[in-house]
Amino acid sequence: MDKQIISPDGTAIAYQHSGRGPAVVLVSGAMSTGATVAPLAARLADRFTVVPYDRRGRGASGDRAPYAVAREIEDLAALIEAVGGEAALYGVSSGGALALEAAACGLPVRQVAVYEPPFAAPGGKKERTEYTERLTEALAEGRRGDAVELFLRLTGLAEQMIQGARQSPMWADMEAIAPTLAYDDTVMGDGLLPRERISSIGVPVLAVAGGASPGWLLTAVAEVADAAPKGTCLTLEDQTHRVDPDVLAPVLAEFFTL
Repeated sequence: MDKQIISPDGTAIAYQHSGRGPAVVLVSGAMSTGATVAPLAARLADRFTVVPYDRRGRGASGDRAPYAVAREIEDLAALIEAVGGEAALYGVSSGGALALEAAACGLPVRQVAVYEPPFAAPGGKKERTEYTERLTEALAEGRRGDAVELFLRLTGLAEQMIQGARQSPMWADMEAIAPTLAYDDTVMGDGLLPRERISSIGVPVLAVAGGASPGWLLTAVAEVADAAPKGTCLTLEDQTHRVDPDVLAPVLAEFFTL
């Protein structure tokens, strides 16, 4: 990240700025930085000014306590102002939930595209509540590795793969941003679809899912599109939560050109 803006609360937010055309801000999800969406940015830069950034507490961005979702909305507002005063938003996973909330708050966005925001079915509320309690406890006690494990289990990763991840070189980086798991958990609220908030979004919304993803994620995506007054739902065949940028980029390019 080679550029920086200062959010209203004084936090430095790092971002990149490449390509030409209408601005598109890319919002990463949990355990991710702007580098995570860089491959997608590269595939959009021939038609758009693409802006991946490090959300607060991650990568080259700063942080300031106490955390509030409103501060992340302010970060996005400052970023949009810095790149021209208007932008489209793309958010992946919990970053998609943040992008939807930013649009509901009235930020100057043209369109919002989201990939698999993990809103749970009503029956999943208890699991989310238990996750929040255990995550809060682990982070308060400084058990960052345990916090990462909790998140990976929530995503459905097999226990053997979690233990393998603990032995990998990437584990230290995962522990480094583990405190931001609480931020994404706050963004997700009780985990249920915020239908009333999404119904207030007046700009076009594209909700995308991978055809090989779990059924509850496909349901969540369909419900986002249904709740948005100008919502559209699209499923990408054979894709999972780790969507191929080569498959996703043309879909986003078409939507952001409308």
